[in-house]
Amino acid sequence: FGAMAGENLKVLNALDVAKTQWYHFTAIVIAGMGFFTDAYDLFCISLVTKMLGRIYYHTPGSPKPGILPPNVSATINGVALCGTLAGQLFFGWLGDKLGRKKVYGITLMLMCICSIASGLSLGSTPGAVMATLAFFRFWLGFGIGGDYPLSATIMSEYANKKTRGAFIAAVFAMQGFGILAGGIFAMIVSSAFSAKFKAPAYEVDPEGSTVPEADYIWRIILMVGALPALLTYYWRLKMPETARYTALVAKNAKQAAADMSKVLQTEIEAVEEAQKQEEEGGEGKGYGLFSRDFMKRHGFHLLGTATTWLLLDIAFYSQNLFQKDIFSAVGWIPPAKTMNAIQEVYTIARAQTLIALCSTVPGYWFTVALIDVVGRFAIQLMGFFFMTVFMFALALPYNHWTKRDNRIGFVVIYSLTFFFANFGPNATTFVVPAEIFPARLRSTCHGISAAAGKLGAIIGAFGFLYLAQSPDPKKTDAGYPPGIGVKNSLIALGVINLLGMAFTFLVPEPKGKSLEDLSGENDGGGENV
Repeated sequence: FGAMAGENLKVLNALDVAKTQWYHFTAIVIAGMGFFTDAYDLFCISLVTKMLGRIYYHTPGSPKPGILPPNVSATINGVALCGTLAGQLFFGWLGDKLGRKKVYGITLMLMCICSIASGLSLGSTPGAVMATLAFFRFWLGFGIGGDYPLSATIMSEYANKKTRGAFIAAVFAMQGFGILAGGIFAMIVSSAFSAKFKAPAYEVDPEGSTVPEADYIWRIILMVGALPALLTYYWRLKMPETARYTALVAKNAKQAAADMSKVLQTEIEAVEEAQKQEEEGGEGKGYGLFSRDFMKRHGFHLLGTATTWLLLDIAFYSQNLFQKDIFSAVGWIPPAKTMNAIQEVYTIARAQTLIALCSTVPGYWFTVALIDVVGRFAIQLMGFFFMTVFMFALALPYNHWTKRDNRIGFVVIYSLTFFFANFGPNATTFVVPAEIFPARLRSTCHGISAAAGKLGAIIGAFGFLYLAQSPDPKKTDAGYPPGIGVKNSLIALGVINLLGMAFTFLVPEPKGKSLEDLSGENDGGGENV
C-alpha cells in the first residue's frame, strides 16, 4: 500500500514544499473575489434598509420617517443568512462529490444572477417588492454559502505547508475589502444622486424628503454586487481542479501531476503502479462522514470547529444591534428626521466604512501576518480571551458608558472587541476546518462548521434583537416584546466568548504540517492520529 501513498505524495509533496509564487497570489485573488462579493452582498443590505423603510413604509403625518416593520426587517436581513446556511451544507457536500472546481463555477453564477435579480425586485405593493427581494436574497445567500467551503478548501489544497494559514486567511480577509467597497460605493452613488436631486430634510417636508429617484439607489447598490463575481468567473473556469482532490479523491495521480506541473512550472512525474497498488490495498481508507472511524479520528475535531464557529458568530453578529445605537450615540449619525432619504444612506455608509477601516480590516491582516508564526490555536484563544474581557468591560459598568462624556471610551472598547474577533476566532475558525479533515470529506466538514457558524449568526442577529430590548414594556422598540436589556445581553455575550475559549481546546494545531499528515491520509488510514 505504501507505493500508492508514495506516488500521490510526490505530487502533494511538491505542492507542500513549493516556493510561494505568482500562482499562489492569483489563487488568492480568484478565491478571494468570491469572498469580496459575499461580504459586499451580505453587508450592503444594512446600508439600504433605512431607505427601504422610507420609500415603502412611509406613514403620512408621522413625525419620524417610515421604518421597516420588525418582521419585514428580520426577513430581509435574515433570509440571506438562512440561504447561506443551506448553501454551505449543500455545496460543501457537492464539492466533495463532484470536485471543487465544477461546483465553484455554479456558486459564482448563482451569486451573479441573484444579485442582479434582487435589484430588480418588482411589485405594485410594498409587500410584493419585499417578498421578491427576500426570495432573491435567499438564493443569493445559497450561492454565497457554497463559496465558504469551496474557497477555503481550494486555497488550502493549493498552498504549501509553510504559508498555508496566511493564504487561507488572506482569502477570508478579502471580506474586509468587500465591506469597504460596499460602504465607499454607497457613498459615491448617494452623493451623485444628492447632487442631482436636491431634497429637504424629513422634518421640513416629509413627502418631498424622499425623491422618487431614491428608489434607484438601493437597486444600483445591490446590483453592483454582481460585478466582482462576473469579473473572476472566467478565471475560475480556467483554474485546474486541485491536485489533492484529483489524486486522493478522484484517484488520478497522473492527471494531478500534469495539472500541477503546469501550474507550479516544475516537472512532477506520477507513476502508474500507484493505481494497481491502490486496488489491492486501499480498503480501510474510505470511511464516511457518519462512520465510527470518522467519529474516532475526527469527531472531536468537527465538534470543536463547529462549536467555536457557532459561538463566535453569535457574538460577532450581535454587533449589528449595537452598531446603530453606537453611531447615533457618538453623533456620527444625526437623528433620522434631520436628513432626507439620500443623505441618510450617505451617513450610514460613512459610519460603516469608518468602522471597517479602523477595526475590521486591520484585524484580518494581523491574522494573515501572524497565523503561520504563532499558529491558529494561539490566535483563536487570545481572540476569544480579549473578546470576553472587553464584553465584560462594556457590560459591568454599562450605566457608566451610557453617559454622554464616556461614549468615546465605549466606542474604543467596542472596536477593540471586533479587532480581536478578526485577529482571532473570526479568521481562524475559517482556516482550520479547511486543514484538518481528509480530502474526500474536507469541503463537507468545512461546510458543516460554517453552517454551524451561520446558525450562530442567526441567533446573534435575531435572538439578541429580542433579548436586548428593555425589560420595561414601555421602553421597547415598536413591535418587540420586553427582553433582558442591553447590559444583560452583553454579559451573556461575554459568557459565550468564554465558552468559545473552552471549545478551542478540542481543535488541533495545523501550523506547518502537511494536509495529509493532519488528516491521517499518509499512514494508510491514520490509526495513530
